[in-house]
Parts: sequence; C-alpha cells; structure tokens
Amino acid sequence: MTWIKKGVIFNTNNNHDWMVTHACVPTVHILNDKVFRIFFSPRNNRGQSMLTYIDVEAANPKNILGYPSKPIMPLGKLGTFDDGGIMPCSIVTTDDELYLYYVGWNPSGSVPYRNSIGLAVSKNNGETFERMFEGPIVDRNATEPYFTASPYVIKEEGIWHMWYASSTGFVKVNNKPEPLYEIKYASSINGIKWERKNITCIAPKDKFEANARASVLKENGIYKMWFTYRGSFDYRDGKDSYRIGYAESKDALNWSRMDDKAGITFSEKGWDSKMQTYPNVVIHKGLRYLFYNGNGFGKTGIGYAIKQE
Repeated sequence: MTWIKKGVIFNTNNNHDWMVTHACVPTVHILNDKVFRIFFSPRNNRGQSMLTYIDVEAANPKNILGYPSKPIMPLGKLGTFDDGGIMPCSIVTTDDELYLYYVGWNPSGSVPYRNSIGLAVSKNNGETFERMFEGPIVDRNATEPYFTASPYVIKEEGIWHMWYASSTGFVKVNNKPEPLYEIKYASSINGIKWERKNITCIAPKDKFEANARASVLKENGIYKMWFTYRGSFDYRDGKDSYRIGYAESKDALNWSRMDDKAGITFSEKGWDSKMQTYPNVVIHKGLRYLFYNGNGFGKTGIGYAIKQE
C-alpha cells in the first residue's frame, strides 16, 4: 500500500480567539455523498483544545465549504475531566444520532496533564454536541492507574469495539516527565458502558515507545489499523517524533504489527517533513482517504493522502 500525498487542506491561523493555532486530530464523518465533516481541535488563546469541524468537498477536500462561528461544545465545568481541553477521536452513527468519543484534558501537578475518555451525542449531524455525562466513560482504574486517551470505536452486530491509549507510566527526560502509553482494547454492548480486561493490542517496540490514536477498518474479515507511535527523548519534531504505523488482526484483540506496510513516510520538506500523526482512514466512492496531522502535533494543519481502491 502506497499513499499519494495531497498536502494540507486546512491550517488554523488566528481565525478566532477560540481558534488561534493548531488543527489537531482530524476525525471524519461522511456527511453525505458530497461532503466530509472533519471534526478537529484548534487551540484557543489560552492554549486549550476546543471542538469544531470543517466541511470539505469529498471529491476535493482542499475545497473548504465552511466551519462554525463558535465551538460546537464548550469545555467541561470547572473541576470536571474535560475542563482544560477537548479532542475528538471517533464518530459512530447509531440510529439517528452521532456518538463522539473524545479525550478530555486536565492540567496536573506532578505530571503535565491527565486525560480521560468522554462521550458526547449529536442529534443534528454534528453541528453541536452535548455530553452524555459530566464525567468520563473510560478513566484510569485499578489496573490502568495513569490515564486513558485517543479512543477509536466501531460498532458491529452485537458488540462495540474500542481501541484506546492507556498510559503505562512516565519517564523523566531532562528532568521533565514524559508519558508512555500503548493501545489497549475494550468492548461494549451499547457503546456506553465498557468492559476492560487490560488487553494490549499494539505492544511497544521498546520500553520508551508510546503508541496511540488507532483508526480501524474491517475488510474481508480482517481488522486493519493505522496508528501513531513515537519515542520519548526527542519527539517534538525531533528524531523520535510521531510517525504512522500499521497492524492487522483477525479477532480485534491480537494484532500483527507491520509498520512497513503503513505506506507513508516523512516528506523531504514541508508541513509533514518532521512528524506524521493522528491518522484517520475512511473509504468513500472507491477511494481510501488518510487524513492526518504533520509537524508540531497539528500546528501545520490537516492534510490528506489517497489510495485508489
């Protein structure tokens, strides 16, 4: 598999006081045959991640059709798990509603931040969302004591699957704690209450690797996952920065990692020459689309690549 890069489609540049920099974690909802609604998180003038979207032409995602004039869901109430930031990660259509699985951010004391997984619902095709609960649906627990993040959910008959990042601890780099995490699995019968058995899906290549933000398709009985991974010592556009990996599974639990089949590498120069992260893969009208962020964790915007089916 080789992706054909098409470049940047959107870059935040002081559009509003709530949309100052970054366009993080593109999360695609196929609105109709002609339009993709891409949810993402810009940072406001306080550096907090907000929730919004852009509508783009499906046949030419560089054609931006519009975006809302204000965030589509506010930050959480003071003291709740998402009062410091919101990042979309996965959209699931269920009946006439959209379920948005997202990451909530809290500043922390001993470490830089704490994440948890929340659920919001939309009854107007994603124009606005409301929290299903004030608290998280997947949080740290007795066997996963650090944090949870970046959920990706698909619904099959009788079961919902979630692949999410679970922190396994922190390593100090230049006396600063840096998080470690790996992709784990949870299941549900309704998409709301999740059963977790501490199952690791993508094992780190070494003890200092962190991997997260799965994007999964099921084709011909095979689950196919694109994800992001990095090292710990120089990952902010350095030699250990995020890149895109790939894995396959027959049962959604046990995965064979084959990063050489991800089909995309850093560009020689430009917006994704130092980092490629937060992949989201969708198929539409015979084309496979890979939306992702480049350098600076989304500071250089959202771009995409395609592959003919």
